[in-house]
Amino acid sequence: MTEIVLDQVAFDYPAGIRALDGVSLTVPAGQRVALVGQNGSGKTTLVRHLNGILRPTDGRVLLDGADVAGRTVAQLARTVGLVYQNPDRQIFASRVRSEVAFGPRNLGRRGDALRAAVAGALEATGLSADADTNPYDLGGSRRKLLALASVLAMETPVLVLDEPTTGQDERGIDTVARIIAGAAASGRTVIAISHDMRFVAERFERVVVMRLGRIVLDGSPDEVFARDQWDLLRSTFIEPPLAAVVGDRLGVGSTPTDGVLVAALRSARPRL
Repeated sequence: MTEIVLDQVAFDYPAGIRALDGVSLTVPAGQRVALVGQNGSGKTTLVRHLNGILRPTDGRVLLDGADVAGRTVAQLARTVGLVYQNPDRQIFASRVRSEVAFGPRNLGRRGDALRAAVAGALEATGLSADADTNPYDLGGSRRKLLALASVLAMETPVLVLDEPTTGQDERGIDTVARIIAGAAASGRTVIAISHDMRFVAERFERVVVMRLGRIVLDGSPDEVFARDQWDLLRSTFIEPPLAAVVGDRLGVGSTPTDGVLVAALRSARPRL
């Protein structure tokens, strides 16, 4: 599996905007990391350095100790799979099955290995029954799952998701959650950009908060959503999840489970 290291990475867009400003971050293999922060804080710019779409103005990006500077986007695609926020930026095939097969075929899979990779990705995303459907006959939320399936089938050691729950109903969110858990259980690294703080608190072991191209907070959900961090979070236009607010008031911590919250509320009812 793959360790990711960003070493004092800076990036300037052509207009002179500094999108990343000396970012250092180490993500051990197999970790689930959420990147959060307001729009324009540098989250998407950061993850696009992992597969070579963007290259640092200064600093280095290392995958398992090797600088990505000398590797092409195609070479990096064997290690880092990126699912865009807008699935229509990735989808181009005329059938769902063909879309999902494109990535693993380009990585050299053929025959049974290719069919197994496609079937597994379709099953994981709940799209098996749509294998012969035109992707643009799917709704937006299912096209998003299709984009995820197309990257899952490549079985890259690193999986990067940009706003994976946007537009999803509860069933879709549960599907994404299962995929993240399964990927992590198999030793794959999962990095996700998200504005869904409940999802972040429940599904990730580490939260990295960005503001103006820098990391301003990095820790477990318990640490990041603790009361003493709320002012800093709000400076990045992030509200702590409701469970953190209620949990703090009831004295059961910043990331209580639903069961703990229900028990605490029942206990507190006579006092309310």
